[in-house]
Amino acid sequence: MLRRPTPRQTLALLALAGGIAAVPLAHAAAADTETYRQFDQFLDVFNRVKADYVDKVDDKTLIKGAIQGMLASLDPHSSYVDALDYDNLRIQTEGSYGGLGLTVSMEDGAVKVVAPQEDTPAARAGVKAGDYITHIDGKLIYGDTLDESINLMRGRPGTKVALTLVRPGRDKPVEVALVREVIVQRPVKWELRGQVGYININTFSESTGADTRAAIMAIDKALGHRPLGYVVDLRDNGGGLLTQAISVADSFLERGEIVSQRPREVSGIERYYARPGDDAHGLPVVVLTDAGTASASEIVAGALQDHHRAIVMGDKTFGKGSVQTLLPIGPQTALRLTTARYYTPSGRSVQEGGIEPDIRVPQLTDPDRRSRPVFREADLRRHLINEVKADNAVLEEDTRTDPRFAATPDELKSRGVDDFQLYYALKTVARLGGPVQVAAATKPRPIPAAAGAATK
Repeated sequence: MLRRPTPRQTLALLALAGGIAAVPLAHAAAADTETYRQFDQFLDVFNRVKADYVDKVDDKTLIKGAIQGMLASLDPHSSYVDALDYDNLRIQTEGSYGGLGLTVSMEDGAVKVVAPQEDTPAARAGVKAGDYITHIDGKLIYGDTLDESINLMRGRPGTKVALTLVRPGRDKPVEVALVREVIVQRPVKWELRGQVGYININTFSESTGADTRAAIMAIDKALGHRPLGYVVDLRDNGGGLLTQAISVADSFLERGEIVSQRPREVSGIERYYARPGDDAHGLPVVVLTDAGTASASEIVAGALQDHHRAIVMGDKTFGKGSVQTLLPIGPQTALRLTTARYYTPSGRSVQEGGIEPDIRVPQLTDPDRRSRPVFREADLRRHLINEVKADNAVLEEDTRTDPRFAATPDELKSRGVDDFQLYYALKTVARLGGPVQVAAATKPRPIPAAAGAATK
């Protein structure tokens, strides 16, 4: 049992053990009486668990659980980061590993697929965003931690693993057999589709900005001249590093603000601007988005849309408009804390609402698109509320069938179309041809007068 500390000792203890900003002892006497009462209640629970829980439990486990619970009560993206989490973050931004190529999250004790990485075992086996993984090699994983489940899916390349999936909209579980591979983070891929340059950005890791500029130059070199334009594919891109989102947007902008991040205090607002020079030479750009386009991807799509530099096409994005900061509290531990919201150049927050495409194009070649529910930020528990009240009339969707999008998957397959959104985007760029006024295809949005006044 712990001896009950004084209020001053309680504040100091929780500051050091729980990751709370330390309260100077000289000022502790001025703390609110209600706060003392809550700290006393915390220690009562702590001591009761240590004394009466059915199994012996150590202080470290209890304190870690208290920190995790505290952060989980804030929003879906604040969390406690331990050594294993640090390793996972490193892999996401710079490394490679043996595994399946899945981005997953935990939802109500179940492992949920956020997105399969393109050209990986998971993607080739047909694992889809929104699937729930219930068994790994026949073992029920419900109730396991996310780290435990991830470790079961990772392993030596060439080894086999079986997943059992529950897919919303289907009555029976889906069984898939996969072989682990070395998953190398290739954030940017490019290819020529006729006279159009196709740039597929999968994640925003340390080299994404440089790789995007390299892709633009490689497309010019492969053609021997500049293309008709570019399709930038951000579908199922869950985000990554803010610096790289700024760098990618900068590749297509001549000038102006790219994004601002706004913390609780107005004095802390930071704005980021494009440097002079458009690597794409003003050629037409279509940005493809879907419900898996999140965070850093939404920064790029929102900036290019606000500056009328690109046509955003596809489905509405995920709607994650918050900024997370890693705040170290030990040699291998940190808080991943939501510290700000980000805003597009015209002052839009995409939190909750996401980015509406200029042209909404359904993925007609996906046979499950009508039966599989779509999950976005607004579906997450305790998500941050958008500070701007939206006009419900504007948010109402037109349910009428667009005659352009009436084809069935079988009809499209017979025409050799296996990705309708990409097919439509490529056709759009080809019709636009050379340098044209892309702004005519987007709704005008006011840009702050100061947006082009400085460079980053």
